Amino acid sequence: MENIPENIKEILEDCYPHIKEFNPAQKAVIESGYLDDKENTIIAIPTASGKTVLGVMAALKTILNGGKAVYAAPLISIQNEKIKEFKKFEKHGITIGRSPRSSDLSVMVFESFDALTRFSWNTLREVDTIIIDEFHMIGEFSRGPTLECAITRAKKINPNLRIIALSATLENMDEIEGWLNAKVIEHDYRPVPLNKEVLDTEMFNTKNKNDVIVKIIEKSLEENSQALSFVSTRRFTESLATYVSGKMKKKISKTQKAKFKKVADELLDVPKKKGSKPTSTCVRLAEAAENGAVFHHAGLFNEQKEIIEDEFRAGNILMIAATPSLMYGVNLPSKYVAIRDYTRWTSRGPQNIPVFDYLQMSGRAGRPQYDTVGYSYLIAKSMDEAMDLEERYVHGLVEPTNSKLIENKDAVLKQIISQVASNLSKTPDELQEFFEMTFYGFQMKNNPSMSLFASDSLQFEIQSSLEFLLQNGILMATPNGLKATDFGNLIAKSNYAVETAVKIKEYASHIEEFNSYELIYALSETPDLPLISFKGRKSKDPVREKLSSLGLFAVDIGNPEATCVSLVEWINEKNEFQIENAYHVYSASTRRSAYEASMLVRFTKNTLEVLGKYNFNKDLDILSARLYYGIKEDLIPLVLGVKRLGRKRARSLVDIFGEDLRFVSEKELQKVEGIGPTLAKKIHEFSEL
Repeated sequence: MENIPENIKEILEDCYPHIKEFNPAQKAVIESGYLDDKENTIIAIPTASGKTVLGVMAALKTILNGGKAVYAAPLISIQNEKIKEFKKFEKHGITIGRSPRSSDLSVMVFESFDALTRFSWNTLREVDTIIIDEFHMIGEFSRGPTLECAITRAKKINPNLRIIALSATLENMDEIEGWLNAKVIEHDYRPVPLNKEVLDTEMFNTKNKNDVIVKIIEKSLEENSQALSFVSTRRFTESLATYVSGKMKKKISKTQKAKFKKVADELLDVPKKKGSKPTSTCVRLAEAAENGAVFHHAGLFNEQKEIIEDEFRAGNILMIAATPSLMYGVNLPSKYVAIRDYTRWTSRGPQNIPVFDYLQMSGRAGRPQYDTVGYSYLIAKSMDEAMDLEERYVHGLVEPTNSKLIENKDAVLKQIISQVASNLSKTPDELQEFFEMTFYGFQMKNNPSMSLFASDSLQFEIQSSLEFLLQNGILMATPNGLKATDFGNLIAKSNYAVETAVKIKEYASHIEEFNSYELIYALSETPDLPLISFKGRKSKDPVREKLSSLGLFAVDIGNPEATCVSLVEWINEKNEFQIENAYHVYSASTRRSAYEASMLVRFTKNTLEVLGKYNFNKDLDILSARLYYGIKEDLIPLVLGVKRLGRKRARSLVDIFGEDLRFVSEKELQKVEGIGPTLAKKIHEFSEL
């Protein structure tokens, strides 16, 4: 660990004992003098080359010199993983958290950092260094514009802020270097060499791509290693894991069988602990896990996904079948990566994945400290297709990383609202100036074919967006310039899409009588409520019939309708097993949707208050609590009053003893399943209030 200050070296040796010496890529970065520099830096080295520890060193130097650092990541899963990793620094007197207000090193998702740049300028000015993980996501449609505009604002508000971007190597790195005014440090060393190939079904005398993956898993089994398989949909992850599990059944040893069975039992226990029988998805997952294969998608319980991730890292799972979303997020390296599907469904139908995504998925192959080589296999149907895929992906050039800011209309609207609400821009000209400072503005001005039209194009986008915001009462024109209305300030302080806010306002403006089911349906049609999706192609008639019984009528039955019905059943105390069986949906995501719906109900209440309507406040508070806890109205006082009681035990108490628990002894309370001495005491104390 030469060329590193002693105080940093001491912390690294204690917190990262597995790092005996730095690899060539890390050495090249350290020897560049980036720790002593004050200029912005882009560290572009391959996946699994140890970018995090390089970012950490810069953060440690800042903190040990009395400053503050932020580590920004795109996903909550990465945020949680990094907080857990960085907690080791606390024994060296460095506080770790989620906000720079209370931490020396704070780990924030892009959206939280963006909020910091909008409303917490004093806190932002206290930050000396920001490390941006997965910086290449600046070209991604949904999160890219948020990151891009947050950086633009941060540079203006805190000109002394140092930006260290951790990134894969990008095709147009010179553009990004120019925009950030940064020094780029690139290196191509990868600790575990990566071998990329295209396999086809003809090689294995089969017509089924899954059989090719089975061959890869068999090889992995022989070597006591693991594999990740990427497919395009949730349904395909399940079918692939089931298929591989069936083929592995007679090939695994008794010792492996026992190991896999333990994982399967853990997965089955999750719904039971939540008061639900295992859903058919849970059963299918556990059955596949018994032979070492699992699937990983958004339709599982969060706890099941955590078990899969932890057990995979521990070597207790042979293969994970996942959707491409797993190429970002938690760290799950494996020796083998099989990419079965190279298309993805979009609004324009099936589209080939970009070369960049192929490289991100391939980059999961090869585990540092475990493997000497990683293998990535793209699967083709025929030899001709394999040749085409090899040329396109294995030898193809990565697409340039372009700003998606103007393509994402919601991002443009939100950034205009943010600029006006935070008093950073008061006129169209000032808004234009801000957008010209973004990565989009930089690319437009420096594109020879677009530079002549850049200003006019931007002016048109701003003008049309302003017209929409003024018409919908989000902004208003005053003698002193543009100003956010109360409704506009409400949107600015939330992370909700402008479309969501406008739909809720429209609903709130016309509400005369409160109907909780009608509101749940309205929220299910907004882009901010995570949808509970249908499983396969089973009949949708039960959803239609349930909606009809609630007085709700829909022409088309899709995921918003499935979500509405699932949430209605949830607040009427149905569990995931019952919801899935009744409506053929991925019910494990009900709790997440219910939580977000609860937050949206609060936003609806705030919107009504902005409109001067307060007569539905109590109804909205009740609905928010019912969604949050999954309970009928009569249980609200008990569940709110006794922490960690939960809806199942609360319902058992009321069914057995009634709502008045004052005369029920602690001994009697303990006869209810799941209630021990501690909880019985809390219930007794609550009943006496």
